[in-house]
Amino acid sequence: MAITALHAAASGMRALDEKLNVVANNLANINTHGFKRSRVNFEDLLYQVKREPGVPNANDEPIPHGILIGTGVKVSGTQLNFEHGTVDPTGRPLDWQIEGEGFFQVTTIQDGAEVTAYTRAGNFAQNAVGNIVLGNSDGSVLEPPISIPADAIEITVGRNGEVRVRQEGSNTLNAVGQIELARFVNPEGLKQIGRNLYLETDASGAPVSGTPQSDGLGAIAQGNLEMSNVDPVRELIDLITTQRAFELNSQSIQSADESLQIVSNLRRF
Repeated sequence: MAITALHAAASGMRALDEKLNVVANNLANINTHGFKRSRVNFEDLLYQVKREPGVPNANDEPIPHGILIGTGVKVSGTQLNFEHGTVDPTGRPLDWQIEGEGFFQVTTIQDGAEVTAYTRAGNFAQNAVGNIVLGNSDGSVLEPPISIPADAIEITVGRNGEVRVRQEGSNTLNAVGQIELARFVNPEGLKQIGRNLYLETDASGAPVSGTPQSDGLGAIAQGNLEMSNVDPVRELIDLITTQRAFELNSQSIQSADESLQIVSNLRRF
């Protein structure tokens, strides 16, 4: 009946509205350091089974097709894409790119508690006491903590994550800390909380931490930043196709409504 078409088309518009939100967020974060684009996955809803496939006909032979009427669609999930973003060479000593797998570990506050969060953004800075912090809105402290002496005039970071500084009046580089990265069995299962941060979940699995260039972890490239992996051309195509699909579903609702009007206006003579 037309009422089923109304429900199916309305579910399509709701699902496409969710996709539009995701595409818009991807485009909004096109310049966000370390941002990973998301895509929307859909799944069809339950079917009205009016005739099972394979039921016997008059000759006791199985009918090859049944009669199943779909009731629409819903969003089954949003899926992160951890393809590496483009590289922005900045030359800044506290800008770090991860070449390969892994996340920086930082300490942040979530729901009033101190937790370890994970990020691909490498735009770090120093706070008032010299600790290295992420350049986000709350200055999440790098974990394990690394403090830069106040008289440091040069900072170098090796590909293995060892941080060294040269202090005023010295010609030698002294080690002040070691960057540690973390990786996950299923990074797509991480929870996005904003501020360029992710949290561990049951879906992501527990983090495996270690020094860069060990245990499958990537290397550190000092003076570079990983940019967003959003492809503007792809997102614009998604935006256009989503808009057209939304319009088609609205046309389906209009057609179903017209059919119901015809049925309601029928008269017996």
